[in-house]
Amino acid sequence: MPAMTVSTASDPRIELCRNADLTTRNTLALPARARLLATLRTPDAARALACDARLRGEPRFVLGGGSNLVFGSGSALFDGLVVAVDIRGRRLLAEDAEARYVEAGGGECWHDFVCWTLAQGWPGLENLALIPGTVGAAPVQNIGAYGLEVAERLHALTAVDLRSGDTVRFDNAACRFAYRDSVFKREGWHLDGRYAIVAVTFRLPRRWQPLTRYADVERELAAQGIAQPSARQVADAVIAIRRRKLPDPAVLPNAGSFFHNPLVDAAVAAALAARHPDLPGHPQPDGRVKLAAGWLIEHAGWKGRDLGPVGMYEKQALVLVNRGGATGRDVRALMAAVQADVQARFGVALTPEPVFP
Repeated sequence: MPAMTVSTASDPRIELCRNADLTTRNTLALPARARLLATLRTPDAARALACDARLRGEPRFVLGGGSNLVFGSGSALFDGLVVAVDIRGRRLLAEDAEARYVEAGGGECWHDFVCWTLAQGWPGLENLALIPGTVGAAPVQNIGAYGLEVAERLHALTAVDLRSGDTVRFDNAACRFAYRDSVFKREGWHLDGRYAIVAVTFRLPRRWQPLTRYADVERELAAQGIAQPSARQVADAVIAIRRRKLPDPAVLPNAGSFFHNPLVDAAVAAALAARHPDLPGHPQPDGRVKLAAGWLIEHAGWKGRDLGPVGMYEKQALVLVNRGGATGRDVRALMAAVQADVQARFGVALTPEPVFP
């Protein structure tokens, strides 16, 4: 395999590499390379990239922390330009009587940012602690856990249009958030490299109340004898739960929850509940019911079961893990097998969370 070589773009603000190894840039540790890799450390670099005549027309993919994607599904080479956003920085942008407005660069580590806000005494993101990935990637997926989605705290974001070089502001409504979805996914912009998210502003309420309605969080706090938790204590509880349930990607490569919790019509949920009374279901505002994908996968016989070098994690059936030496093809094969068995047993279609560039 030829070594990665450093190249010079037309603009010195762009760090450009050819034949770049992406294996360490995805948490599933799948072998992959990019013909071109551009690392952006400032918003100016993003604007310069859009204007670089030599790079115009290249197929593009914008890469965050690599925690929610499957490389090498067909070829192990991405035959185009991968754009890695590494823009850092965090600050209190503004505050009023109701909230604090906190901004972070798109390349900031999400968990580190959450911990930083708590250290400043600014609660609001604690339920999202220990989710892998970057701040800029969080709105694309509308990450969520333990009763909170990023959509509930996001005020606005700033992105650079990599086609025109224009700086574009998206407020919360313009992001068109839905369950594990946003306009960036719905329009396919996350796959065609349309926007680089360079900064995100969060609205953190001053009148904070802990979100502890999830049973796991309640049990964890009760076990510690905490009746009225602080934001830091909620974060610590969430971190403890996630560490028990989910493998560390540095030890056992994985992409976190691999499938969406499916949304089904109320009649379908009622019929399933009649046959499977212990199937968890959460009614949604639109009348549908969200089912637990992990329960469906486990009861289809896949918890702790492998297919070649990949498998569904023995402690949490929703997590697909790389036991060693897996490729994107192996991941797709296991994904299809799990989907087929869940469909056959329960009549429910599972949709994967990761993207497949």
